Formats: sequence, structure tokens, C-alpha cells
Amino acid sequence: MTVDRRKQIVEAAAKSFSLFGYKATTMDQVAKLANVGKGTIYTFFANKEELFDEIMGNLIQEMKVLADTEYDADRHFFDNLNRILYRLLDYRERHQLAVKMIHEIRDMGTPKALEGMRQLENAILSYIQVKIRAAIDKGELKPCDPEITAFVMVKLYVALASEWAFGRPPLEKERIAELIRLYLMNGLSAD
Repeated sequence: MTVDRRKQIVEAAAKSFSLFGYKATTMDQVAKLANVGKGTIYTFFANKEELFDEIMGNLIQEMKVLADTEYDADRHFFDNLNRILYRLLDYRERHQLAVKMIHEIRDMGTPKALEGMRQLENAILSYIQVKIRAAIDKGELKPCDPEITAFVMVKLYVALASEWAFGRPPLEKERIAELIRLYLMNGLSAD
């Protein structure tokens, strides 16, 4: 049986970043967790930054697969949007690495952790933009700027799903879906 050293290193690094954060993770820790020599890591990755980027890329790919499993072309855009954003944000909030990065950004402002979370957010926004373009093509949405619209939709969803709960009872996902429909689909105008 052959051992996939690269995979072993990536898994060990993901564990270390998840437990200790970006700043506190060292290549020595990763080597110890992977049960390889430190030099073996450098045969695959030039530095800690490159290793972290690989792991963030894997996380983004996992989230894309998760979003794809929620998408159903026969469902209305807003039904898909709610299902996808709920699953992605729930996954992000439960994924140990993402949680650690959020805490590290809050506590220390580590630039690489901030960059990783921006990559994650940009991947979500890009995914939603693609779905917005498809909804425009199908006539489910009026013509609009997909980039700005994705940003507004994601930020509104995050605000309702996470930020609202600071000092208030959290909103159920069905209530969030109702509010997304009210604000984005139906609008507030009495006309």
C-alpha cells in the first residue's frame, strides 16, 4: 500500500490550522502531525502560505459541491437561493477551520486568515452570481448587475441568519426565507 504523502501533509496542516489558527501553526507542527520530516513538506509546498492556500482551495471546493447538491433547476431562484445560502453558511459556521479563521481575524487581525475568509466569501458570491445570471436568462429575475445583486443577497442573508441574533432570538430558516422574499422578490412598496 502506497502512502500519499501530499494528502497526509494537507490533512495534518488542515488539522493544525483548525486547532491553532494560521499564525500559531508551524511547519514543524504540520510535520509532526503528518508523521513526516519537515523537508518532505517542502517537496510539495514552498511555504506555510502555499499550504494554507491549498487547504482554503479545498474548503471552497467542498462548499461548491455542497451548494451544487442544494441547487435544483426546477425550483424557483429564491427557493434555491435560500437553500444554498442556508447550507453554505451553516457549513461555514460549523467547519472548524472557518470558525478558527473567523476568531483569529477578530482576535488578532491576521492578514492571511483575513485573505482566506475573503477567498471563501468571494467564492460564495461568484457562485450566486452565476445563479443570478441563469435566473435572469430564465426570466425569473429582472435584468440587474449580478455582482452587486449577489453581494446584497448574501449580505442580507448573513445579516438575518447571524447578525440579527446578537441580543435577539435567532430567526428560523423559514422566517429568513420569508424575509428574503419580502425584501428582494416582492419589495416593500405598497404600489
